[in-house]
Amino acid sequence: MNDIDDNKLRPDSRAPMPPGGGALADESDEKLAKAMEGILTEEEQELIRKLDKESSTRIFENPLFTKVFYWACIAVSLYHFITSYFGTPVVLKHRSIHVAMMMILGFVLYPFSKKSSMKKVEWADWILIALSLTLPIYIWFGYDGIVSRAGMPNTADLVMATILVVLVLESARRMTGWALMSLGLVFIAYGLFGRELPGIFGHRGYTWLQLSNQFFANTEGIYGSSVSVAASYIFLFILFGAVMNKSGMGAFFNDFAMALAGHTKGGPAKVSVIASGLLGSINGSAVANVVTTGAFTIPLMKKTGYSKEFAGAVEASASVGGQLLPPVMGAAAFIMAENLGIRYAVIIVHAAIPALLYYLGIIIQVQLRAGKNGLLGLPREQLPVLGKILRDKGHLLIPIGVLLYFLLFSSKTVIFSAVITIIATIAIACSRKSTRMSFKDVCDAFAEGAKATVPVAVACAAVGIIVGVISKTGFGLTMANAIIALGSKNLLLTLLFSMITCMILGMGVPSIPAYIITAAIAAPALAQLGVPAVAAHMFAFYFAMFANLTPPVALAAFAAAGLSGGDPMKTGFASVKLAIAGFIVPYMFIYSPQLLLIDTSFVEGVRVALGACVGVFMIAAAVEGYLFVPINPLIRVLAAAGALCLIHSGVKTDIIGLVILALLLSVQHFAARPKREIV
Repeated sequence: MNDIDDNKLRPDSRAPMPPGGGALADESDEKLAKAMEGILTEEEQELIRKLDKESSTRIFENPLFTKVFYWACIAVSLYHFITSYFGTPVVLKHRSIHVAMMMILGFVLYPFSKKSSMKKVEWADWILIALSLTLPIYIWFGYDGIVSRAGMPNTADLVMATILVVLVLESARRMTGWALMSLGLVFIAYGLFGRELPGIFGHRGYTWLQLSNQFFANTEGIYGSSVSVAASYIFLFILFGAVMNKSGMGAFFNDFAMALAGHTKGGPAKVSVIASGLLGSINGSAVANVVTTGAFTIPLMKKTGYSKEFAGAVEASASVGGQLLPPVMGAAAFIMAENLGIRYAVIIVHAAIPALLYYLGIIIQVQLRAGKNGLLGLPREQLPVLGKILRDKGHLLIPIGVLLYFLLFSSKTVIFSAVITIIATIAIACSRKSTRMSFKDVCDAFAEGAKATVPVAVACAAVGIIVGVISKTGFGLTMANAIIALGSKNLLLTLLFSMITCMILGMGVPSIPAYIITAAIAAPALAQLGVPAVAAHMFAFYFAMFANLTPPVALAAFAAAGLSGGDPMKTGFASVKLAIAGFIVPYMFIYSPQLLLIDTSFVEGVRVALGACVGVFMIAAAVEGYLFVPINPLIRVLAAAGALCLIHSGVKTDIIGLVILALLLSVQHFAARPKREIV
C-alpha cells in the first residue's frame, strides 16, 4: 500500500483503507485501524471532554482511591441491577437513594470548575458528598413523618428540601453545563414571583415552603417520573450499552458498515451513516458517538474527496439520528412511554418508520453528492469481508434479537427484558473466543455503566424542578395556549411555533431533559388541535434532538468540526442541510399519523410509507440540486413542491407528487443522454 499525499488526491480517486489484519503502511492508517476498534487518541479524548460536559471527568492519581471508587461504581450498578429484578424499596426511598448515589458519584467525578483539581476530590466536594448522603438517610428514617405531613412540611423538611435543590442544580451545572441549571433557576424564580408578571403568564405565586415541598416530598418534583425512569429503564439500558461495548459491539458495527457499504459510490460517508446510526441507537450520546465513529469515518471521507464541512456534517447528522432509532433511542423513549402511559414496545413501533426515513434522506444526499463530485468508494480488497465478520462476531446481534423478542412478543416488562438481555449478552459474548468477556471485563462494564448514567440521572433530577414548577403553576397549559394563539389556531403555524420553541429550549441541554421540557410545553398545544398524543410527543422529541445540530449551539456538529478541521458554524449549517429530511418528517407524521402506524391498516401504512420515501427522495434531490446531472433551478423548486404534496397524505396530493416525480425523472433522463453517450 502506497503512502498518500492528501493535497494531491483527486476527488475521483479511491482512498486506501487498512485491510483487516494486514500490515499497516503508515501512521495515519494505523490511527484509522485503532479508531475502528474504538481506541481514541489523546486529542480525540480531549475533544470529547471539551465539547461534551458529560465526559469531562477526573482521572485520579491515588491508585487506592481509584480502586475504591471503581468498586463503588460496581456496587451502584449491582444495586440497580438486583433491585430491578427482585423489587425496589418504597418509591420515595428508592428514588432518593438513586439520586443520592448519582450525585455522590458525580461530585467525585466532576470538578467544580476548570481550575479545580482533575486528579483528586477536593474538601468542598466532600462536604457536598456528605450532604448528598444525608438526604436518603433522612427520608429513610423519617419516611412515615414525611408522608403524614404531606403538604405541611416542618422546618427540617424545608432545610432538607433546600439542600436537595441546591445539590441537584450544582450537580447539573457540573455534569451538563450552565443551560439546565439556568433553566431551573428561571423556573424557580417564575414560581416565586409569577404574581408580579402581567398578562397570561401571571399566576397566584408560591412561597419557597410550598415550592420546596413540591420538589422534595412529591412525585411531581425532583423525585418524579423522570427520576423513576432514570432509576430503572435508563440505568439498565445504559448498562446494557456498556456491556455490549465491552463485548466488541462497537468494533463489529464499524467493520459491518465498512464491509456493507465501503465499496459503493461515496462509500466512507455511507459507512459513517450506518455505523453511527447503529451505535447511536444503543449509546444515546450524540457527541460521544460523533467522536467514536468519526475518528475513522471523517478521515476516510476527506481522503475520498468530501469537503471538511460535509464530512463533519455527515457524521454529526448520523450520530444525532441514532437517538431517533429503535430499539433504545437514547433512552428518551422510556420517558415518552411513561408520559403517555403506554408500553415501551408501542413507542418502538411508532418510531420505526420516521427514523428510517431520516436515515434514507441522509443516505440519498450522500449518494447524490458523491455522484455530483465523482467520488468513488474504497477498493474491495482493502475492506473487511462481510461473511468473515458475521462468522467471527455476528453472534453479537443475538442479544438485540433477544431484547426485541421480549419487548415486542412477550408479556414481560421492560425492566425484566433489560435484565435478561444483559445476562444474555454476557453469556453469548463468552460463547466465542473472539468476543469472550473476562470477569474483569464484566466488572469494567458495570463500573462504566454507573459512571455513564450519572449525568443522565442528574439531568433527570434537575428537570424535575422545571416539571414541578410547570405542574404547580400551570405554565405548560399557559404556554400551549400562547402557542395556539400565535398560530391563530392554524395547525401549520402552530407546528412552526412549536418547532421553534422546542429547538430554543433544547439548545445546550442534554437530549433527555430537552425532550421532557419541550414535551411539557409543545405537546399540549398540538393535542388541543386534535393531533394524536403520540404524534405530538414524537414531534417535540425530534426537534429537541435537532438542537444538537442547529447553530448557534450545535454540539454534535462542533465536535465533528473538531475532528474534520472544518469551520464549526459551516459544519452546523451543512448538518442542517443534510438532515433536512428529519426536519420534514415530523410534519409528515403529524399530517399522516399512519407513518407512526396509528390506527391504520397494513395496506394503508405501506402506501403512506412508500409515498413518504418518494417525498424524502425528492427533498434530497432538490436540496443537492443533482440526480443524474445538475437539476435546473425551476425543476428543483418543483421537486420540493412535489415532496411537500406528499407530506399531506391523500389521493390528490399523492398524484400531484408522483406527476412531478415523473417530470423530474424524464427531464433528468434526457439531460443525461449526452453524458451517457460520451461514456
